Amino acid sequence: MLKNPEPPERGWYIRTVARVLIVDDDTELAGLLGRQLALDGFETAAVPDGPSGLEEALSGGYDVVILDVMLPDMDGFEVLRRLRASSAVPVLMLTARGEDVDRIVGLEMGADDYLPKPFNPRELVARLRAILRRAGEAPAVGEGVLLVEDLEVDPGARAVRRGGESVKLTGVEFSLLEVLVRRAGQVVGRDELTREVLGRRPSPFDRALDVHVSALRRKLGPLPGGGERIKTVRGVGYLYVRPARGAGRGS
Repeated sequence: MLKNPEPPERGWYIRTVARVLIVDDDTELAGLLGRQLALDGFETAAVPDGPSGLEEALSGGYDVVILDVMLPDMDGFEVLRRLRASSAVPVLMLTARGEDVDRIVGLEMGADDYLPKPFNPRELVARLRAILRRAGEAPAVGEGVLLVEDLEVDPGARAVRRGGESVKLTGVEFSLLEVLVRRAGQVVGRDELTREVLGRRPSPFDRALDVHVSALRRKLGPLPGGGERIKTVRGVGYLYVRPARGAGRGS
């Protein structure tokens, strides 16, 4: 494992805000990221291959994982698949520029966000902070469970139940669902969702939001009556369907 980078020159005082695991076989890039993240108050560690990355990520000692797709011995997708079988630690995937398929596959497998190489280190820090905010969001005191038909969304526990059964969501998926359920029956614009849920400015070629919505649809399934839970309003955004007045459970 690569050791944490040396602290910056005397006179700097670093406050650790989160532990970040970097899984990338490019040791030069990993070192650069480690130094940049240290300056921003993060504690970092790095590993150069898939198996050791998976082992470290499963140790429970990290708040977020930066995971490259192209890794020796076990690629990033397989690491993510095995990680998601038992851990909900947030994951930011690094992909080759132009490989849209890699980004979509990563998101569908449970990554919280992606960043194509080469990238601006400041953008990576901003995305990490957005991921960590979503993962650690605390509800207002006294805030209750949100109920729509057979769905229960508990902001305090960041938990979701459908028909009494637990539904496992990533941090991004939970945040997206919470926004839509709070405004059930209303259309929420794509730009607003991108800013509020993904923590960045909208881009016409960014399909991350669509992939997260697709994952939510797949995990939640249809409404009890068989209709769509989340509808696409073309050119505008998404809507979580609120049942018609009087059409309660079992109707």
